[in-house]
Amino acid sequence: MEQFKRIGITGRQGRSHIVDTLKRLVTFLESRNVDIVVDESLSDILPSPQTKTFSRSTMGQNSDLVIVIGGDGSLLGAGRELSAYDVPVLGVNRGRLGFLTDVSPDELEPRIGEILDGQYSMESRFLLEARVERDGQLIGQGDALNDVVLHPGVSTKIIEFELFIDDQYVYCQRSDGLIIATPTGSTAYALSGGGPIMHPKIDAMVLVPMHPHMLTSRPLVVSGDSELKLVINEGNEIHPRISFDGQVDIKLAPDDTITISKKAKKLKLVHPMTHNFYEACRSKLRWYQQN
Repeated sequence: MEQFKRIGITGRQGRSHIVDTLKRLVTFLESRNVDIVVDESLSDILPSPQTKTFSRSTMGQNSDLVIVIGGDGSLLGAGRELSAYDVPVLGVNRGRLGFLTDVSPDELEPRIGEILDGQYSMESRFLLEARVERDGQLIGQGDALNDVVLHPGVSTKIIEFELFIDDQYVYCQRSDGLIIATPTGSTAYALSGGGPIMHPKIDAMVLVPMHPHMLTSRPLVVSGDSELKLVINEGNEIHPRISFDGQVDIKLAPDDTITISKKAKKLKLVHPMTHNFYEACRSKLRWYQQN
């Protein structure tokens, strides 16, 4: 097991409820003689002005582990950026659901202590990358840990687009859009759209139509190594959008092409030894339990 001697800390900016957790975490790590670096965006709420602060990218390059304090959205944002530096990431949940941030604030010290002692598991989660081209020119790109979503933006009109998988024509669809989710994202927006839950170890993507015009349109699971291509039909009356984890957005135009594939760099997620995917589903999704 890797030893974490320098730990970076980041979290959601402007969220006052992370202050107590941040102070507890810094105090505990200092008691364990760990070298601490904190995201400079959190500098105004640090318990000590002597604590070192860096940009998130510098922190990713120089840390053995980065702890994210916040909800799943905070970890999604940090994970997309930190995956480039091959640094493991651990989430402390200060949000609602907490599928990715699985250390509870109530168990902060014992769980972090166990991880520092080498009692943890680590897994890799793949991300998606998308490129948007217009008239053969790249106009935008983005990464997603959960999902890439084609949607109409503020309009209520249907989008018409064509889907190709590995250069093979699949269909022309009229709908409110399409969710392309990783196994990580299968318990997020894709789930609310009727998509299946996929175990994180599965190497696959799921495509979930959003309110399709044809009731026979159903979620489709494809290989994680597939290359997807969406072509916005010229006849569309609206300019739809493509979003990445619901946090980054690109405005599209008729005849734009979006190419989506697996990103080469993966995100390393650290979990306490108590972590269990099925238990997380059971508790977060409120599955009924029998004695």
